[in-house]
Amino acid sequence: MIVVTRDTGNPPKRGTPSDELGRHLRRPLERLRRHTGASLAFAGRVIPGRDTDDAIELSYFDGDLVGPLRGIRLDSGHGLGGRVLTSRRATALRDYFESPLITHTYDAVIRAEQLYSIVAAPIIVGRKQIGVLYAARRSRHDQIDAALDAAADEARAVEQQLTVSEVLGMRTEDEEMELAAWRSRVQDSYTKLRGLADSVDDPSVRAQMLEIAAELAGQAPDDQVAVHLTGREQDVLDLLGAGLTNPAIADRLGIGLHTVKGHVKSLLVKLDASSRFEAVVNARRVRLIP
Repeated sequence: MIVVTRDTGNPPKRGTPSDELGRHLRRPLERLRRHTGASLAFAGRVIPGRDTDDAIELSYFDGDLVGPLRGIRLDSGHGLGGRVLTSRRATALRDYFESPLITHTYDAVIRAEQLYSIVAAPIIVGRKQIGVLYAARRSRHDQIDAALDAAADEARAVEQQLTVSEVLGMRTEDEEMELAAWRSRVQDSYTKLRGLADSVDDPSVRAQMLEIAAELAGQAPDDQVAVHLTGREQDVLDLLGAGLTNPAIADRLGIGLHTVKGHVKSLLVKLDASSRFEAVVNARRVRLIP
């Protein structure tokens, strides 16, 4: 269950449609708690400081809360979250209360929540840290390194989802109007072509005209072979569809340029395309991207 707590003293409320981070955290938190055997998986958003350093507000939870952890703000450099905020690195504490890696500013809160072993990973989008993802147990964790890896993997997944959503939502009003006009012209051409096909006596010509009309409408043939992409290939394809270059995709996803080129080559093969443009067209035809 995702719970959003605002610093108003009011009861916690569920995430709203405008809560972009919260929308992308529900399943990662569920997976993280299930895969690590954690008692509690939770996350905090970074609250930018004005006259002070940034802080973390713990706002999203999956699992049972027994103490005052919900809604607390963690100062930069203090506790585990504050350490991750300043170091920008995933960190694991087998015994929170005995760890020399952190200040123990929040020991009373962690003790009240009955937590013992905790891992945390930063969520960074566009080189800006926007949150911290945690998994915690109420007992000693003998596989703390595996839990740390799982937290880091889920944090990366959230970063990629947010990056793709941001890029796909970057169209200006003029671009949206131009896209709508283009779709209208395509629809008109489709309708005219279907009408012409109905007036053609030659079955072969009529079949070809209907096939072209189906391509204009983005309709895949009934015998179209399904295209199976990996999660990262889908991320790269989404950004290709948004018009980004390979270097821009590498920067957005936080991966190497050669890695991006490898994914693009794989997409060309899977989508039976000879160019990036053709790959995007074919992907839209089989409904892989809008």
